[in-house]
Amino acid sequence: MSNDSGSDLASENPEGSEKRLWYVLKVQSNREKSIREALLRGIKRDGLEEYFGEIIIPTEKVVETKGGKKRVFERKLYPGYLMIQVELNDDSWYLVRSTNGVGDFTGAAGKPIPMQEHEIARMLGREETKEETPVKIKLDFQTGDVVKIKDGTFEGFEGTIDNIDEASGKVTVLIEIFSRPTPTELEYWQIEKV
Repeated sequence: MSNDSGSDLASENPEGSEKRLWYVLKVQSNREKSIREALLRGIKRDGLEEYFGEIIIPTEKVVETKGGKKRVFERKLYPGYLMIQVELNDDSWYLVRSTNGVGDFTGAAGKPIPMQEHEIARMLGREETKEETPVKIKLDFQTGDVVKIKDGTFEGFEGTIDNIDEASGKVTVLIEIFSRPTPTELEYWQIEKV
């Protein structure tokens, strides 16, 4: 595993980036960030920057409300996995596999299989637009739950959740008015479980 084989490959393909493919890497769950940082340090230490592109932990932003307070946090889309852009050769393979916490590349019979174009586009598209996409709100309600309205025109009424829109935080509750179920759109913070 010497640097000689790496330099031979670099001279054959000076750009290097054309041979970099995206792979899914199995890693220890809840250590994705520290493993990513260890990989980046190893790449710099060994001077292998030409063989590596991006290393991504796909996430999405979620809003959670507890005790009336909003909290925004990032949730991993694929816990226990990293997406890595790499040109596989002896040196890059050894660096990745010898990094503490890395399991293996996903693939068949120990041979890494690169991600397909549509998978890459979906992953990168989500990464690039995650700032612009609406933040999902984590709600402790499900369709069919019986809830009590604690604020607004129908305060004190009870009803059943008919629909939940996580993006906007709006909940449609069926309440009985004149013995008929009437859909009423409310903010998630206006209701509580019974």
